[in-house]
Amino acid sequence: MPALLPDAEWRHRPGLDDLLAALEAKAGHARFVGGAVRDGLLGLPVSDLDIATTLEPADVVSRLKAAGIKVVPTGIDHGTVTAVIAGWPVEITTLRRDVSTDGRRATIAYTDDWREDASRRDFTINALYADPFSGEVTDFFDGVADLQARRVRFIGAAEERIAEDHLRILRYFRFLARFGQGEPDPDAYAACRAAANSLMALSRERIADELLKLLAVDAPLSSVKLMIDGGILAAVLPEIDEDGLARLKALIPREQIAGVAASPLRRLAALLPPDPRTAENVGARLKLSKKARKRVALALEAPDAGSAPRAIGFRIGVEGAIDQMLLDQYRPVDTIGALKDWTPPQLPIGGGTLISLGLSPGPDVAAALGEVQRIWVEEGFPDASRVTEIADQIVSKFQRARQ
Repeated sequence: MPALLPDAEWRHRPGLDDLLAALEAKAGHARFVGGAVRDGLLGLPVSDLDIATTLEPADVVSRLKAAGIKVVPTGIDHGTVTAVIAGWPVEITTLRRDVSTDGRRATIAYTDDWREDASRRDFTINALYADPFSGEVTDFFDGVADLQARRVRFIGAAEERIAEDHLRILRYFRFLARFGQGEPDPDAYAACRAAANSLMALSRERIADELLKLLAVDAPLSSVKLMIDGGILAAVLPEIDEDGLARLKALIPREQIAGVAASPLRRLAALLPPDPRTAENVGARLKLSKKARKRVALALEAPDAGSAPRAIGFRIGVEGAIDQMLLDQYRPVDTIGALKDWTPPQLPIGGGTLISLGLSPGPDVAAALGEVQRIWVEEGFPDASRVTEIADQIVSKFQRARQ
């Protein structure tokens, strides 16, 4: 008996019925596909919705426009358009078959054969289709059984699927971290290890995107260990090794105890040697944004073990302070609580206040203000009246030094 997709809120979102009507889903021309079906069967929240259709892209566009539905040709050359219903994007892709592939991109042709479309997908648990109305699941490759067994398998021969798109090596370990359990499928793991050097043919942006998605998973540790043991990343990220795995293993429970959301950039920092320059080099190689590179490098600066958490947060920012403190295994986790929901205050006086207290205008003003701020931070950011007292003392000190 076919599996049935459970009813859920996402299946009744505003505008979805009109979209399905425009695609003639009741006549069998459109079905839910991929992650929405997989996550729906598991009872997980569904945010991204993909629809597969027998209709060709130009026909999809004209039908949606006629129905008054906004449509964006996001990937129309590859058969994909995006419908926007009530501010919510839905990707619609025409059934496809591969004509040729080179490990990075594929030449495709359209088809009306659902099995042919399923056979070009990566894993059995992603090749699931569901009737939008009855919820009946179409499963050509025992993906439902794999989902129930927490097993991640390539469709057909793993080495062939990897040869079609080398990124599937990294996707395998990400899906294994999220949906797998127990030992990996031996054929899949062997194929990933054998083809690991092919990752060098991919853009570093694609590698970074997939790696950070893996590190965002709640429990990535076992997958990362398999990758290190199998030499998966050696060609593109040789800096990641067993020592990095140990640091990641220590970090994850500290995040959980502190009640701090997992950060893939923080976890990437844990995997790298504790050297900001190495982090900068890796970030540049992965084409991370300047902001992301700075965060990873800052996380790996030597921890300021003698300072209070808020003093560190004031100096380098709350995000950076939390990263450093979580990565510092000698820092008690409970001290991080002082930074949660805390916004660093501003020093309540400026140079004008010091001048009004008698300090002569000039370079001493900036130096004295720095002294005031240092004491203010050390004392835990006292109120304005105390700051005025501190300022008066510092002004007197500078005046005596000039006499």
